Amino acid sequence: MKFTHLVWIRRVCQGFFLGLFVFLLVKTRLPQDVYLDYSMAFAEAVDIRIQAPVTFFFQLDPLIWLTSMISSRQWLPGFGWAIFLIAATLLMGRFFCAFICPFGALHHLTGAIRPVLNGREMIAANQPDSRRRIKYFLLVVFLAAAAVGVNYTGLMDPISVLFRSIGVSILPAMGTGLRDFSEALAASDIKGFNYLGYGLEALSAPVFGYEDQVVQAGWVIGVIFLVILFLNRIRPRFWCRFLCPLGALLGLFSRFSHITLEKDEARCTHCGACVRACQGAAGPEPGQIWQPAECLMCFNCVAACRENALTFRFKKRSQSATGINMGRRAVLTGILAGVSLPLLGRLDGKMASVDSPALIRPPGALPEPEFLDRCQRCGVCMKSCPTHVIQPAFAEAGFSGFWTPVLNMNLGYCEYTCTLCTSVCPTGAISRLTAQEKIKTPVSIGSAYIDRGRCLPWSGNGPCIVCEEHCPTSPKAIYFKEDEIVRPDGQTASVKLPFVDLKRCVGCGICQFKCPVKGNPAIRIISAGESRSIENQILL
Repeated sequence: MKFTHLVWIRRVCQGFFLGLFVFLLVKTRLPQDVYLDYSMAFAEAVDIRIQAPVTFFFQLDPLIWLTSMISSRQWLPGFGWAIFLIAATLLMGRFFCAFICPFGALHHLTGAIRPVLNGREMIAANQPDSRRRIKYFLLVVFLAAAAVGVNYTGLMDPISVLFRSIGVSILPAMGTGLRDFSEALAASDIKGFNYLGYGLEALSAPVFGYEDQVVQAGWVIGVIFLVILFLNRIRPRFWCRFLCPLGALLGLFSRFSHITLEKDEARCTHCGACVRACQGAAGPEPGQIWQPAECLMCFNCVAACRENALTFRFKKRSQSATGINMGRRAVLTGILAGVSLPLLGRLDGKMASVDSPALIRPPGALPEPEFLDRCQRCGVCMKSCPTHVIQPAFAEAGFSGFWTPVLNMNLGYCEYTCTLCTSVCPTGAISRLTAQEKIKTPVSIGSAYIDRGRCLPWSGNGPCIVCEEHCPTSPKAIYFKEDEIVRPDGQTASVKLPFVDLKRCVGCGICQFKCPVKGNPAIRIISAGESRSIENQILL
């Protein structure tokens, strides 16, 4: 088979896996034909799950598997694909980066769109660069941090970055833009534009949702993602060369690969075509030392060579291939940084003790230290939440919990019978629950309290029963006591004053979300009383 054919096979594989990733990302949601209601708590056979295997790409990622296992000190089931990928890398090198990785395919695509560099500049840019050691430094940092007990890998793992960026930022932003455009067309006086607007909304809503989604700090995630893509115009696959810790891990294993690049210097005219085409700056030109740890196995170099001076073969590793030389100081600095980050991150107390009332985790979340051991900050639970109450943490969880999932009850609420987030977590940071287990245990994520100064009945400004109406527990956790109050005008009135029964409240937050007092609602959820923490209890 000619290597030009392999290049086309690689492009087809890239397109397929990128399309599969986007498809699974879109399908990470409540099934369109399912309506959550209270009857599910009593139906033995009903257990709503996302059918598409959305965790496939995460379970294929050996960096997620390795760091999660190191930080949790437990063997994580379900990562057989990651072990298979390591074994395949030992045989075939970093083929994952060129054939399978959806983030790599996106970098490859954006880098090919009107690059800044011309031919000669590209040859200069594709020379071996010492800055590629940065990704190995980051790998050491994440491994050291995992050994201390906090898993920061999801901040820069390519699969986590891609899912979080598209699912939590780019897709909601595109949905908002399309929705505004379709509404503008629908409001037009021209009938054809009306039909076009209605049709566009009907086609886009199943993918982007039926309403605008609010994501706290979502613009930060989106801007970082766009900057990463823009860097491909400066250097081809900038992320893969200099920043990707997964690429660094696979590079370590690829040193033992049995695929080697053979060079025929007698045929080479040093035209630079192979260097221009090389995506990893791996030194493919005869006369240069080939870097197997940097080679992405894209086969561009051999396909671009007109003199057939290059070829890949299965054989014992050539002595001309060099290893990875980070330097002792860089390794020690990486270990020091990896150890320091978790230790400094604990100084705010939000990992060892829950002192922030806003730190409300999804139902089924492990105790905070164990949760941070496993959470990849990938955003899968956020994307699957039908009410969009799960948000990326900014300051609520402290430095150790940056971008981990928290519940913001001003933006949504935890649906009483929903357990989708518990079924999609790739590392088990959120343990699996059924609707019956969630309701009958019950699983509490916090407790409600009433701010009497803002509550309409308690402040004497008017009657209100909204919180009690929406409370889903049976019996209800919110109840009334009739009393007489003095209004601001001096007249007395009979009102129903709301109270919270903490033994029944599960902290779902629908009372806070539905409260007519907006901004800072009169009834709010705090993390105290959550089932996952013995220390964070109100009632003994």
